Amino acid sequence: LGTFVSAFTVLCGARTDLPDRHKCCVFWLNIAAALIQILTAIVMVGWIMSIFWGMDMVILASYKEQGIPQQL
Repeated sequence: LGTFVSAFTVLCGARTDLPDRHKCCVFWLNIAAALIQILTAIVMVGWIMSIFWGMDMVILASYKEQGIPQQL
């Protein structure tokens, strides 16, 4: 959300690191960056969750192999 907000502040006159670009160009660059961040956040959350589920499966399998009772 912060990148979306920064995109709209450019239209309100905020200074940018790209002085040679027009305001609309910087606005659309920020919008594109915000969309890419949102799309990759969904992928990263799923990737991290799959790692945790994999770790849980390995832990449960090692408990079963050792004969340790499991609590669910």
